[in-house]
Amino acid sequence: MKALLLSLLWRVPLALVVLLASSWGVLALYFRGPESLALRLLFITLWLLPALAAMVGIAIPRSAPLTVAGPALFGLAVVVLAVWWHTITPSHNRDWAPDVARLLHATRDGDIVTLENVRNFEWRTREDFDARWETRQYDLSTLESADLVVSYWMGPAIAHTLVSFGFADGRHLVFSVEVRRTRGQKFSALGSFFRQSELVLVAADERDIVRTRSNARGESVYLYSVALSKADMRSLFEAYLQESDQLENEPRFYNTLTSNCTTIVYDMVKRIVPGLPWDYRLLASGYLPDYIYDLGALNTDFALAELERRGHINQRAIASDHDGHSTAAFSQAIRETVPSARIERHNADEPPQP
Repeated sequence: MKALLLSLLWRVPLALVVLLASSWGVLALYFRGPESLALRLLFITLWLLPALAAMVGIAIPRSAPLTVAGPALFGLAVVVLAVWWHTITPSHNRDWAPDVARLLHATRDGDIVTLENVRNFEWRTREDFDARWETRQYDLSTLESADLVVSYWMGPAIAHTLVSFGFADGRHLVFSVEVRRTRGQKFSALGSFFRQSELVLVAADERDIVRTRSNARGESVYLYSVALSKADMRSLFEAYLQESDQLENEPRFYNTLTSNCTTIVYDMVKRIVPGLPWDYRLLASGYLPDYIYDLGALNTDFALAELERRGHINQRAIASDHDGHSTAAFSQAIRETVPSARIERHNADEPPQP
C-alpha cells in the first residue's frame, strides 16, 4: 500500500503536467499552425503521439522501457514546440482587414496634436461601408469631457470599452484598443490567448466607431460621463498618444486576458491615478461601469441602474440616422439623457485649499 501511495505521488502530478502541456500544444498548433487545416491536424497528431507515449510510460510499471522513454520523448517534443513558439512574432506587415488597416500616427506642437489615419467610415452593415481615413488636428487646451463607452457583444460580462474625448468646438474623438484582424479573419477570444492577432489602437470619429456598434452590428451600447479634471483628461489623452507611438514602433499581440481593450486603459489610468486598485471587473469588462462607479468617477448623484438606463444609446443612435449624416447631431443625440459627471470646480486642476 505504501509503495502504491509513493508511486501515485509522482505519477499523478506528472500525468497532470503532461495533460496540461499537451492540451496547450494542441490549441497553439490549431490557432497558429499552418493555414491548411489538413497540415494543422497532421502536426497536432504528431504532437499527441509523444504525449500519449508519456502517459503510457507514467501509467505502466517502472521496469518497462517506456517508463523513461515516454516522458523523455515528450520532453523533447516540448522543447521543439517551445522553439517554434518563440519564432512567432508580431508584425505590421499583413493583409489587414480594412477597418484596422492603418496605424494611428501622432505629431505634437505644444497644445496642438495632429493625428494621421483617424478613421471615419460610413457603415451600413458589417461588410458594407465607405472607407475614409483622415488627418485631423486637436487643441488639447480645449479638452472638455471624457466619456466611457461600453458595447456589449457577448453577454453581460463581456464588453468592448472605448473612451471618447470631447472638445470645446463640439467635436469628439474616440480611442479604441482593438484586435488587428487580417482580411477575412474572425475574432476568437480563445485564439487570442495564442498569438492569433496583433493589437491596434484606433482613433475614430464617434459616428464611425460608436455607430457601427449600435446601428450596424446591433450591439447594446452604453455611454457614461466620467469625472476627470482637465489635467487628468489631458494626461489620459496623451497616454493614448504614447501608446500609439509604442505600437507604431513595436507591434504587439492582443491577449484576451493580459493585453486587451480594458487592461491597457487601466495601465494608462494607473499612471494618472497612482494606487488605482486592481479588480476582477477589469477582466470581466462588462462590469467595468460598476468598478468606475465604486471609485466615484461616475455621477454618484444617480444610482448606477439609473445611469445605465439613461446611458443606453441605441434608440437615440438609430433615430439620429433619420436626421442626416451629421457627426455633431449623432454625438448630441446619444448624450441627450446622460448626466454629466464632469468636475465643475473652476480650479479643478489645482489642489484644494485648506
